[in-house]
Order: sequence, then structure tokens, then C-alpha cells
Amino acid sequence: MRILLTNDDGINAPGLAVLEDIAREISDDVWIAAPEEEQSGKGRAISLTHPIRTREVGDKAWAVAGTPSDCVLLATHNLMPEKPDLVLSGVNRGQNIAEDTSFSGTIAAALFGMQLGIPSIALSQSQSFRERGSLPWDTARAWGSKAIKPLIEHGWPGDAVMNVNFPDVDPEDVKGIQITRQGFRDESIIHTDRREDLRGNDYYWVGYKGKLSKPDEGTDLRAIYDGYVSISPLHVDLTHEVFLRTLRELWKN
Repeated sequence: MRILLTNDDGINAPGLAVLEDIAREISDDVWIAAPEEEQSGKGRAISLTHPIRTREVGDKAWAVAGTPSDCVLLATHNLMPEKPDLVLSGVNRGQNIAEDTSFSGTIAAALFGMQLGIPSIALSQSQSFRERGSLPWDTARAWGSKAIKPLIEHGWPGDAVMNVNFPDVDPEDVKGIQITRQGFRDESIIHTDRREDLRGNDYYWVGYKGKLSKPDEGTDLRAIYDGYVSISPLHVDLTHEVFLRTLRELWKN
């Protein structure tokens, strides 16, 4: 099996090394195309207004001066001799659950792989209660192949990607794996921080507030809060099916 690895944290991110360890438990034909610099929060962006440069950083490995979706596009069309059998995106620094999924570069790369007809999985390591830099990467490393091997063996619909999130606990404290749906937080955790530079001009940082929600059972949020690995099938169709029926009735006549 030929596996393509990518991420949104960049070619030197520790999570990418963890992902390579996971991938090599499945196959020895592993390829890497990851952003030259961090691309967190870039969502499904592709580079249309400037050229994309690549830099070979090892055997079957490239740094790409572009977005996660750019990485998948160039790898499958230019860098690899044949398309991969599987795309793995991650392991992201921080969870990609609930509303995070809409702007996650990690999930975007998996969605791009899916659109190219390649089975794709996004993997993320939660950091809900720890300082940046102290994530339990061994949790993703220990549970990664346990989560994705059954998926590979069984398969899944061609219009879906698998979203895997590991809880912010040590490997031995993981309670198991739960199949979940996308949850929603009680309130937004995104905030802006206004600051002033030395010339008296305002500038802003965008970040996250460390607040917990009270999510429903069966959601990715609930599973992660409770110490389980969460696996959610996601797809690109954004249609609101319930209101679609209402609109059709409204315009029927």
C-alpha cells in the first residue's frame, strides 16, 4: 500500500513524525508532502495567485511552499509516480472536532484526497488541558494504527473522510474508541486579543479560550472529554437537508 502523509503544522512538526511511525506500521511505502511553514487554520485554501515551490527534504519527502491542499495536489499530480492508495493527514497539534472541522487544514487535506478518489483520514492529538509543547504524542502513536487499521480493512464510502481525534490523556488512560458524530460547542472558544505596537498602532492575535462545553452523548466533543479516541465520518456536502425541504415547499407555487 502506497501512503501519502501531509499535515498543516509543517514539515518539521512533531506530529508528522508520529504520523510516519503510524504509517510504517501499515506499509513501508510511505511518501511525505507537507507545508514548508505552518498552515494551521487555512482550511481548504489552494494557491491560485502565486507559484508553488517544493524542496526535497529526504527520500520520498518534500516541503511544499503552500497549503495542505496544495501538498496533496502536487504530490498526487507531480511528485509521486502514481497516486497513493491512502492519504493520512496529521497528526495535528490540537483537536479537530466540532466547529474546528470547518477551517482545519488537516481535515482539508483529507477532503482534497477524497475528492481525488483516494481514501483519506485526518488524525489529531487533543491538547485541551496541557500547555503548548507538552502534548501526549505517545497517545496518538500508541492508538493510531489501532484506530485506522480496521477502517482500512473495512473501507468506507468514497464521499467521506475519517476524522480521528486522540484524547488529552496518556496512552494507558485511553478508555477505548468511540464512533461519533460532529458536535457543537455551547459558545465560541475563538477570541481576539488587541495589543499595541511601539508606534501606538493596534494589532491583534486570534486564539482560543480554554472553555469546556456540555456536549451531547455520541459526539466527538463528548468522546474526547471522556477520554476516548473519537472516529467520525465526515463529508463535503454542506446542504442543510431539513431546511431544504422547507424552502422547496415555500417556492413550490
